[in-house]
Amino acid sequence: MAKSSATQPAARPRSDAARKRLSKAERREQLLETAEQIAREEGTDALTLGHLAERAGVSKPIAYEHFETRSGLLIALARQIDDRQVAALLEALKRTRRRLEDVARVVSAAYMHCCATVGPQWHAILAALKGDEQMDAVERELLDRYVTIYEDALAPFAHLSKRDLHLRCVAIIGAAEALAADMFRGRTDEPAAAKALESLIVQWLSNGAG
Repeated sequence: MAKSSATQPAARPRSDAARKRLSKAERREQLLETAEQIAREEGTDALTLGHLAERAGVSKPIAYEHFETRSGLLIALARQIDDRQVAALLEALKRTRRRLEDVARVVSAAYMHCCATVGPQWHAILAALKGDEQMDAVERELLDRYVTIYEDALAPFAHLSKRDLHLRCVAIIGAAEALAADMFRGRTDEPAAAKALESLIVQWLSNGAG
C-alpha cells in the first residue's frame, strides 16, 4: 500500500548556491576571490588547489581546470591584484586636473597606497614563486604596463624624447620601489613616501630635456 502524501518527507528547497550555475568566468572570479581571502587569512603557504576547492565549495577538478597548478593559481592571483590596482589608478587619473603636480600626486599616492594595502600579500606571492620562469615573465609584463601608463600620463608635461621619457618612467618606478621598501622597514610612512615620490616626479619632468 502506498504511503499517503502526508507521511512523505517534504522535499528540501535547493539553496541559492545549488540553484545558481556560474559561468566559467564567474566561477574563476569566485575562486580568485576565495584564493585572495585564503592568502590574507592563512598565508600563501596554505594556498593549494585542494584547499581552494574546499573553501570555495567546489570539487578539486574544477580548481584544476581553471588554474592547472599551484603556480598557475598564484600567478592568476597576482594578475588580479595588479589589475585592480591599475584600474583604480586609471580611474583616478581620469578625474585629475591636467597639471604635472596633480598627476604626480595621484600617481605617487596610488603607488604607495597599493604597496601599503596589498604589498605584503604581493611579496608573499613573489616569494612563493621565486625562480618560476613564468612568474618572471609576468613581472616584466606588469612592469612594462606601469611604464606605459606613466608615459601616457606624464607625456603632456615632458619636453623629452620618447626614449628619455621612457627611461625616466623606468627610473620613477625604481625610486618608488625603493621608497616602498623603506616604508616596509618602518623607516617612513605612506604619506611621506608618496610626497617624496611626487617631488621626484615633478623635478625630473620639469627639467625638460636636461
